[in-house]
Parts: sequence; C-alpha cells; structure tokens
Amino acid sequence: MQTQPDNQKNLLLAILLSMGILVGWQYFYAGPKLKDEQERQRVLKEKDLATKGATGPATTTGTPSVPGAPSVPGGTPGAAPATSGVSGALSRQEALKLNPRTLVETPTLNGSISLKGGRIDDLTLTKYHETVDPKSPQIVLLSPLEGQKGYFAEYGWLNPPGAAHKLPNSDTVWTLERGQKLTPAAPVTLAWDNGGGLVFRRTISVDDNYMFKIADEVENKTGAEIALSSYARLYRFGTPHTEGYYIQHEGLVGIAGEDGLKEFTYADAQKEAAKDGFRKAFENKTGGWLGMTDKYWSAVLIPPQQASSTTTYNAAKATGDRKELFFVDYALLPVKAAAGQKASVEANLFAGAKQVSLIESYGDALKITKFNYMIDWGWFYFITIPMFHLINWLYQLIGNFGLAILAVTVIVKAAFFPLANKAYESMAKMKKLQPDMERIRGQYKDDKAAQQKALMELYAKQKINPLAGCLPILLQIPVFFALYKTLFITLDMRHAPFFGWIKDLSAPDPTSFSNIFGLLPYAPLEPYLLGFTLGVWPIIMGITMWLQMQLNPQQPDPTQQMIFNWMPVMFTFMLGGFASGLVIYWAWNNLLSLIQQYYIMKKQGTEVPLVDNLKRIFGGKKKD
Repeated sequence: MQTQPDNQKNLLLAILLSMGILVGWQYFYAGPKLKDEQERQRVLKEKDLATKGATGPATTTGTPSVPGAPSVPGGTPGAAPATSGVSGALSRQEALKLNPRTLVETPTLNGSISLKGGRIDDLTLTKYHETVDPKSPQIVLLSPLEGQKGYFAEYGWLNPPGAAHKLPNSDTVWTLERGQKLTPAAPVTLAWDNGGGLVFRRTISVDDNYMFKIADEVENKTGAEIALSSYARLYRFGTPHTEGYYIQHEGLVGIAGEDGLKEFTYADAQKEAAKDGFRKAFENKTGGWLGMTDKYWSAVLIPPQQASSTTTYNAAKATGDRKELFFVDYALLPVKAAAGQKASVEANLFAGAKQVSLIESYGDALKITKFNYMIDWGWFYFITIPMFHLINWLYQLIGNFGLAILAVTVIVKAAFFPLANKAYESMAKMKKLQPDMERIRGQYKDDKAAQQKALMELYAKQKINPLAGCLPILLQIPVFFALYKTLFITLDMRHAPFFGWIKDLSAPDPTSFSNIFGLLPYAPLEPYLLGFTLGVWPIIMGITMWLQMQLNPQQPDPTQQMIFNWMPVMFTFMLGGFASGLVIYWAWNNLLSLIQQYYIMKKQGTEVPLVDNLKRIFGGKKKD
C-alpha cells in the first residue's frame, strides 16, 4: 500500500507530465497557429481601415429601396418592415453617403440625421473608445439601414382605418427648414408637404448628453378635420455581441406601464422568431419606455408619459442576405386637427451611455416611469443601488476605482463583523467538540435517533446552536452578491486603471501564468484551453481562497479533503477570465475573511491548523 507522500509524488509527476505535453503542443503547433491568425487579423484590420473615410454630411441622393414607414395596411407597429433591395452589405461610411444629412454635434455625441426618412441613424459616443487606448475608435451606437449593422430610430404618422392621407415614409426626403446643424443650443426642423393639404414638420433638439426631443407636427390645410396617430420605432439588424452572463441582461427591455419591467434577450427572441415568430404586445399602457440595451449602452424610445400607447417587442429571423432583425415600437391614440389648425406630439429618445446619475436625473426631470430600470440592478436592487452610490462616492473621494472597491469591501466587512464573529465563534466551538461528536457517532452508528439525541444533549450542555454559524453567513450573501452585481454592471469600472499592469478593471488580467508572465518566448497557453489567460490576480485570488480553506482541520474523509484542496484551483480557472476588478475584489475579500477567521479562532482558544496543514501538504512534519 502506497503512503500519502507517494501519492503526492505521483500526482505531482502526472501534473508535470501534463504540463510538458501542453507546453510542447503550444510551442510546436498552437504558437505558429496563433501567429498565422494574428497576421490574418492584421491584414483584415488594415483593409477595413483603408475603406473608412471622414464622417460628414453626404450630398448624394441615392435611393435604394428601404423599409416603408408603418402605414395601414400591413405596416402597423409590430409588423416587420420590408427590406427588399437593401442588402445591408455596405460599410458604414458608404451607407452614410447614400442620403442627404444634417450633422449632430454635442459634447458627448457626433453623427448625423438622414433627411431621407428623417431617421436618427448615425451616432458615435465621443467620450468612450473601443479599447483602453484613447486613440482607438470611438463607440458607434447608431448606424444607417443600408450598412452592415443598421441600428436607428424613426418617427412618423399612421392613418386611422378608412383614411388614406399621403403620409411621410422612409422614402420621403425632408427639407431642412430651420437650422444647419443639431447642437444643444440649436435644434433643427425638418418639413415635408404632401401636396394634398397636409404639411408635416419635425423639430429635433438634443441636450449636452444623450437625450433627444422629437416634436412632430401636422398642419391641416385640407378644409376638413383629420385624425392621425403618432408612432416611433427602433430597429436593429444583426445580433450584437453579448457577454452572455445570466447576471447581466442584454436585449429588448422596457417598462410597459403598470405591467412593469419587460426583458427579452436577443437569443431568446431569435429562438422564438425562428419557430413561430416573436411578438410581444402590450396595449393601452400609460407611462414607461422601451428599447434595446447592451452592457454599457442603450437606445430607448420614450413616449409621452401621460398618453396611452400600444407597445410591441419584435424579432424576425434572417432572410436572404439580410441579418436577423430586432425592433420595438409604440403607437399613440389619434390626435385631431381641425381645418386650418395644427396637431402635435412630443416624445423623447435616449441614445447613449448608461451613466447611473444621468439616467436617474432624466427619470426625475422628465417623470419617466422607472427609467432607472434601464440598468439591470437585479433582484436585490434595494441593496445594489445604495451599494453603487457608496462605491461611486468612494471613487470620487479616492480617485481610483480599484481602491474604491477595496474600501467598500472593508466597509461591508466591518458592517457585518458582529454577525461574522458569531458565525466564526460558533464554528470554533463546534471544532472543539469534534472529538466528542466523533465519539457519539461511533457509539450510536447503528441508531440514528439515539445519535441525534446525544448530539443535541451535547450542544445543549455546551450552549451551542449548530445553526448559529450558518445564519449570519446566509444574511451576508445578498449583500455580497449585490456588491458583485454592482461591480459587474457599472460603467465607471470600464477602462478604469488600477496599479501596475491593470489598465482596465473591466477586462481580465492581461498577464499569463503559462509563459511565466512573458518571460518565456511563446504565446500564452491558456487561450487555447480556457479562452483567456490566467494572470497574476486570479492566481492571488486562488491562493487566498486556498489558504482560507487551510484554516479548517483535515477532514477524516479523504474524498471530502480532496474537494477542499482542489476547490480553490477550480474556482481560479472558473473565475480567471472575469473582469480584473471582480477578481481583485474576490482576492481582497478572501484575505479579509482569512484574517478575520484566524483572529476569532485565536481569540476563542481554538487550534488554528494552518501551519500543520501546510507542512502536511508540502511534505513537512506535523508539529507536536
């Protein structure tokens, strides 16, 4: 029979052999493959950059077939638009040159509005870049229909049943009646005369951030009363890249009046669309909003909050050379205009970054129903929201988001210190009773009832509640989950630096364990196995978790002890690809828990088996 040291040597030998095979595979096969792929991506990137030109208003008036604005029959909100003749194969810059435009320029946005269709379809977020490099491309939010990733908002009018007024649609070329460029100080007004007695005007204004106001007006010169319904629709062609974590909603989202929050992921909507079609309608709802959300950005239609509207969430599968389509819309009840009079409707469009303070201020100022639900606060929102404001306050005070994470973890630990003390004290007392408990289990191993009775008498005699160690920990779980959620969703952590090699707390640790953090002359091994590199901070996190496990005595069951030993390793690999800000939080939390548990065990006079466990694992002798 082999001894424990022999088993450990065999395990170590197996690990070394496995690593040798993986390193050889990496050096002779995966490394060259990676270089070939990097070269291919470099060539593709150069070709893509070569096709990009300067953004500006286009003067050409090419007129490919585009979706018609919803109009009865067959085009009501909720019905998929026609896309025949529009392949969406053009580059973004080529698509922008197809139609006449008026520029949009604010401290936070650059872009343009298409005079054809009056669509808001070209917006770039000037304060945010694709990577941590300030010279990297700015985040593109909205793009024209004819491009590869069409994503835009359109507004218009609907005829009531039986009416046949000529209405503006997606082929309509509006005239720029007032203003030359949309800025916070200067709105623009688009106009179109239908030639039949109706003159339509659309005044678009924008603030310094991401909120547009769209005022649609119709002037009635027909000699008879008219009634028209206002609508708005947001289209998105192609499924955007999503992180795919259950903790973060990305997809269609909105508040349907008193029906509350509605969330449909892109993946779920497409699954239904591929089978029987996807359409979710909510009729005659007052207040709310609807749109599409990514992790950090969002575009949202906001109808008049006191008006009744019918809202729909839709998806259509890909057809021909057209990508899959997602769209949301609302239609209001008809407004009337007597002969010689005007009728108007005002609505809003949010298109930008999901800054918490900004979204909260919009919700308050415009009285938008539950507008802060655009940010996925989760089930524990009543904890997550205050947690965010605490972290944000610390961030403003300290000036480093990573230090703010460390500080808020200390504050939460301090707040729960009394509860944690009770938990650890109870566990320490239970550990003292381990010999007596094992004796009772052995004595009554064939009589479970007698065994349970004897254990309860032992607990009563020592004044110990066996559940006392669990309850305080259970109470802490929602708080720490809310903290984790806050760090996961917050925009402030995106591209925020820490210290050393951590330049972006929202990205995984860029260092690599397999090539000794760049010292060995080959590419990291981990991406071929895990999809990410296993860096310094994930390893620190794993070590702190493993050390905390070693505060517990060796388990009599070898299988259970093996699980305890390998659990930190498994967690290291499972969580190694998460944002470095989250990994730093976990590592720091583990370290604080380790110190706290060690202190309480010493205070209770409980033997701390840390040194003995380390000697046992690494081949030393247990101290007498």
